[in-house]
Amino acid sequence: MTDQPQRHRRWVLASRPHGEPTAENFRLEESEVPTPGPGQVLLRTVYLSLDPYMRGRMSDAPPYSPTVAIGAVMVGGTVSRVVSSNHADYQPGDWVLGYSGWQNYELSDGSGLVKLGDNPQHPSWSLGVLGMPGFTAYMGLLDIGQPKAGETLVVAAATGPVGATVGQIGKIKGCRTVGIAGGAEKCRYAVETLGFDLCLDHRADDFCRTAGPGLPAGY
Repeated sequence: MTDQPQRHRRWVLASRPHGEPTAENFRLEESEVPTPGPGQVLLRTVYLSLDPYMRGRMSDAPPYSPTVAIGAVMVGGTVSRVVSSNHADYQPGDWVLGYSGWQNYELSDGSGLVKLGDNPQHPSWSLGVLGMPGFTAYMGLLDIGQPKAGETLVVAAATGPVGATVGQIGKIKGCRTVGIAGGAEKCRYAVETLGFDLCLDHRADDFCRTAGPGLPAGY
């Protein structure tokens, strides 16, 4: 973990998108790899999570969380390794969960970092089923939805990280699970891999007609 590449790369928000973001809304910047000061660690990004909430953070409309400033690094959850450290709690090689965003290196004072153990077998899972998407699925379904065995559970965006987890928890709870996804390939994945009982393709021309037989009365 002592060798450092020549350059540090980061993607910043260059302009605010109107509609779907394009490449012109971002700018790649390069600089020297930073050196940690007293009490700091240098993190190298290994995994970056790309999530739907990022679109809202690009906008200057009133957000539910702070807007990314023009010229600032795009936000994002990350799993990183410590390259070098002047912090007593972190050693080179440590795996950590953080929020470094769209860049391959970050200096951190340790705030908000979560250690993932000495040698995690699946470190990327901390950005998925063991991270924010998994927590959202778990709390949303079990704490708010409170499903009961025998009920039909309908899950939109069924092949995304939250929806996929909701569907599998629903099966554990004894529910009949119906997923909604875009495209035949995603629907096959929902049924054959994720274990949904049925998946409806919202892009299909006959979606409205075929949805009825797959759902109980009242949907």
